[in-house]
Amino acid sequence: QVQLVESGGGLVQPGGSLRLSCVASGRTRSITSMGWYRQAPGKQRELVATMANSGNTNDADSVKGRFTISRDNTRNTVYLQMNDLKPEDTAVYYCNAIATVNIEGATRQFWGQGTQVTVSS
Repeated sequence: QVQLVESGGGLVQPGGSLRLSCVASGRTRSITSMGWYRQAPGKQRELVATMANSGNTNDADSVKGRFTISRDNTRNTVYLQMNDLKPEDTAVYYCNAIATVNIEGATRQFWGQGTQVTVSS
């Protein structure tokens, strides 16, 4: 099992910045990828950015050039630096980790509890 705890959400004005952090604990050596998803009211959860152990990233088009994902593997932590925030970025942001769960290589997704980001003047 992998446990994820997010922090760093809050209220920010349009054009502002926030940095989200997510610390993983438990079977962290089994993690193959970590990242961020978000869910706005009335909408489906969507990918924001992910980073594999290889360093390869996958970013949503809507955040390219504004958000940057990074990982500190020594601290089992993934970050999301969010700049030039817009009202449409308002959502609950969830930390995600993909980890192998058996010797055959089967994987499972783990989720944090979510942190609210509100962009409003």
